Amino acid sequence: MALHLLIQRGGAQRSVPILEGREYVIGRSADCDVPLDDAEVSSRHAIARVRGGALEIEDLESTNGTYLDEVRLRRPIALAPGRPVRMGRHLIGVHESARGEKGDAPREVKKEAPSARRIRAPEIEAGAEDKKTLPPIPDEPPSPFTEAQRKRRDQYRAIRQEIHRELFARLDLKRLVMSGVRDEELSERARKSIDAIIEGMGESIPRNVSKGQLASDVFDEAMGLGPLEPFLADPEVTEVMVNGPDNVYYEKAGKLHLSENQFLDEHQLLGIIERIVAPIGRRVDESQPMVDARLKDGSRVNVIIPPLSLKGPCVTIRKFSKTPYTVRDLVNQFGSFTQPMADFFRVCVQIRKNIVISGGTGSGKTTLLNVLSGYLPPSERIVTIEDAAELRLHQHHVVSLESRPANIEGRGAIMIRDLVRNALRMRPDRIVVGECRGGEALDMLQAMNTGHDGSLTTVHANAPRDALARMETMVLMAGMELPVRAIREQIASAIHLIVQQDRFSDGTRKVTSVTEIVGMQGEVISMQELFRYVQTGIDEKGRVLGYFTATGCVPTFMEEIRIRGGDLDPGIFERAPPREAGG
Repeated sequence: MALHLLIQRGGAQRSVPILEGREYVIGRSADCDVPLDDAEVSSRHAIARVRGGALEIEDLESTNGTYLDEVRLRRPIALAPGRPVRMGRHLIGVHESARGEKGDAPREVKKEAPSARRIRAPEIEAGAEDKKTLPPIPDEPPSPFTEAQRKRRDQYRAIRQEIHRELFARLDLKRLVMSGVRDEELSERARKSIDAIIEGMGESIPRNVSKGQLASDVFDEAMGLGPLEPFLADPEVTEVMVNGPDNVYYEKAGKLHLSENQFLDEHQLLGIIERIVAPIGRRVDESQPMVDARLKDGSRVNVIIPPLSLKGPCVTIRKFSKTPYTVRDLVNQFGSFTQPMADFFRVCVQIRKNIVISGGTGSGKTTLLNVLSGYLPPSERIVTIEDAAELRLHQHHVVSLESRPANIEGRGAIMIRDLVRNALRMRPDRIVVGECRGGEALDMLQAMNTGHDGSLTTVHANAPRDALARMETMVLMAGMELPVRAIREQIASAIHLIVQQDRFSDGTRKVTSVTEIVGMQGEVISMQELFRYVQTGIDEKGRVLGYFTATGCVPTFMEEIRIRGGDLDPGIFERAPPREAGG
């Protein structure tokens, strides 16, 4: 039998063949035999060795430890198939296979000098391992259309183009809009004209084409956002991606799907882009081929056109629910975090702790920020600052500020940093910045340190420690010649909590870590993790399995919570026994 290490993080997995009598060092360092790109893994984390046909794992006194069934290893153990150990965010398992199976046999290893104790293990492509040991990665997006589907789409497009041309010949929509005709009257004229055109085409419309659907599509093209309208109306669609006029993708239940909907041509797509950006005073053309905008419902829009985009105009729409999500939705419906964690967030906001929400693109940072903002007292003056206004706070005393790009002469740009500075003169009780991505981080930290505590913001980062490093970088982007220690001291005194939000392979979004900043130790910012999400695997349907747990650490400000009358049970910080939970 041949043995393999099975290494999994999220939905990705790989296999490393291992040989009898060898030792393999596992760790974050690139010099390790089995390197793991994980900030929670030590440089030299553990050793895997094969003795008597069995795999033995020994932790090398790593900082964060190696866990089997959530019990930290204190001595070497023999690892059985189907019972992986956890190192940071990685699961390490073992797989036995008969020699000769495809991809199983290890490659020949060159002999080193007698003093060398270890040999780098070659890797093989994922897929050769037993799928019963680690579940398969979820299905990929749908394949491209068949020839019959493409033929049917081209025919339908030609009919729409003909109706579209006739409609504009009968109704000069642009002139009617400029002359001040009300939207309701304009829509009614357009619907009547479309119905008359379709009726006049008679038998030239194939029987397999629904005239009602055809009329609706042409109306959307003329008065709305064309092929995008069905996705904007579907509450289950969370994102829409347009890669040129012929390719429209949408995300539903965390999966990407290729739609049969198409734009008539690039000209129609550019016209719809103009309808999106014009009402909010933005523009997009060759001199300014990128723009961020929003729809009337608050959905975020990004547009990039040629010459920067080689596939034609590209539009990305991040939809927002017409009814904003609540804490109950994130806890009960989506399983993003637990009720005890929600209680802790509520108390932290109420006693004015500064909170940074960290996560990758599409991980749900803005949604979580909006939910946490709901805990802000209605009696306080709140100033929100965003690139494109997305937050929807229900408090009465809210002032929303939005940045502005440069005009056609390249002047008049108002950046986030300018708005943060101006907000300090507006007598805010709380400042909520949609995202820190540049020099405004310095102004935000200074505000947090000078009486504007209880502020909230988000940053792009893959882990709490990475979020601190990114904050350092953004402060340096402000152009101030500050020593690194001074920056870290500012961060350590300003920020109280980092809430890490991650998106998993099945499309779910969860709070994977809640970390408190506890001060400085020498040149390093000290942190302690209070809650974490532990992934235990993936089921046969590709859904992430895992559970939330407290780490056993208690916040340093528990006495402050008690003094300020915060209603919080200290028992929520006790480490609970592991339990299996679906995504």
